[in-house]
Amino acid sequence: MLRVKKYIKKIIYISVILFIALLLFIGAVNFYINQFSENICKEDSKIRPAALVLGARVWNNGDLSSIFKDRVKTAIKLYEENKVKKILVSGDHGQKDYDEVNAAKDFLLENGVEPKDIFLDHAGFDTYDSLYRARDIFQINSLIIVTQNFHLPRALYLADNLGLEACGTSADLQKYVGEKARERREQLANIKAWLNIFFNSKPKYLGNSIDISGDGQETWD
Repeated sequence: MLRVKKYIKKIIYISVILFIALLLFIGAVNFYINQFSENICKEDSKIRPAALVLGARVWNNGDLSSIFKDRVKTAIKLYEENKVKKILVSGDHGQKDYDEVNAAKDFLLENGVEPKDIFLDHAGFDTYDSLYRARDIFQINSLIIVTQNFHLPRALYLADNLGLEACGTSADLQKYVGEKARERREQLANIKAWLNIFFNSKPKYLGNSIDISGDGQETWD
């Protein structure tokens, strides 16, 4: 009986130590990644080949969620100000009845962006895949990442570790419902991002290269 009690105490002690170590690891990773929030585009930034719009929720009727619409609006502003030559929308189009990239394309066209300047990445299932494919499929080495403040540090961290010359532009044009919940999810997403880099993960899909300086309509479906 005494031996069992000692064994249980040892298990509890080890579990507590492991739990504390896990919390410290999560805290350290998040602290490190959040430092990349400083890589914000300056007013005098050079013209970049492309703005990368990271996908977000699209509703069943095809409308963009407020978060996604603000990202697309911000990219349009960069395009109109001649800060980027092309707009690359990277999002989830893994199912026939769910399509982030074409919904964004339609919004871009409605707001005056030239069809040839709109590129679609249909396999940008997460931020890591989007940036990896921007580099390896679209052959981009310099870009502006367009997303909200809560998401920018992780996106910029990934870009830096994938060898991309990137700066970020905030797409926070309003207050969004569920801000606290997104911040909590982002802490876990940061761990996933760190693991992707540590293990040099590969995207779900790769494929043939696409010239970002060409005609974006070749990427439409």
